[in-house]
Amino acid sequence: MTKNLISVVDDDESTRRTTTLLLESLGFQASAFESAETFLESGQVHQTSCLIVDVRMPEMDGLQLQSHLAAAGYSIPIIFITAYDSDDSRQRAMQAGAVAFLGKPFGDELLLQTIRAALRRKFGVTKALISVVDDDESVRRTTTLLIESFGYRAAAFESAESFLRAAKLDDTACLIVDIQMPGMNGLQLQSHLAAAGSSIPIIFITAYDDKESRQQALQAGAVAFLGKPFSDKLLHQTIGAALRQQEGDTTT
Repeated sequence: MTKNLISVVDDDESTRRTTTLLLESLGFQASAFESAETFLESGQVHQTSCLIVDVRMPEMDGLQLQSHLAAAGYSIPIIFITAYDSDDSRQRAMQAGAVAFLGKPFGDELLLQTIRAALRRKFGVTKALISVVDDDESVRRTTTLLIESFGYRAAAFESAESFLRAAKLDDTACLIVDIQMPGMNGLQLQSHLAAAGSSIPIIFITAYDDKESRQQALQAGAVAFLGKPFSDKLLHQTIGAALRQQEGDTTT
């Protein structure tokens, strides 16, 4: 793995130590700073390929550091970490271009995947678009926010028909779709896409799991069939599996 420099800014000494040790074990160079100010004064801003920063810190907090770097013309991809997740902070961070917004504690694999997404952005690789089709507005909102926190782009649609009309088919790398919806349901959308020659990997989500629907979806090639509510970790792992399947299909 290329020795990219990952800078960690966190006022918690134990978090700095464990995160830098983890980064080094994954093959990265890592530098740790106890505050935004010490990071800016260090002279390592130019060398940093990815910045992992706490949201809440004394003096300049993580969101203020993000704004400061943007105003100074830096395009360092930023991963926020926090023990105090809030919709407002998450929304501000993501709207300002953050790669991800991770709640503490986070898993090793999740951090690695997020850093990879950050480095793809840094070196000009387009992020995968994950499309979500669900008639429940709250599910669409929470799922798209979660997907963006993983480092992907997300687009949400209230129906299968609106997804098909949106002309996002060619851009979509993975489709997350509810089973039961008014009009065209999830299984019908899967059949429609297959008949059109589309090979987009599909992850089904449902609050009404039943063996018949599960069997039909998986036999038709679905990547997974997840019951609501599903965990952040499970969704992240399943999207990763779907994208690996898509890459395999592309290279075959």
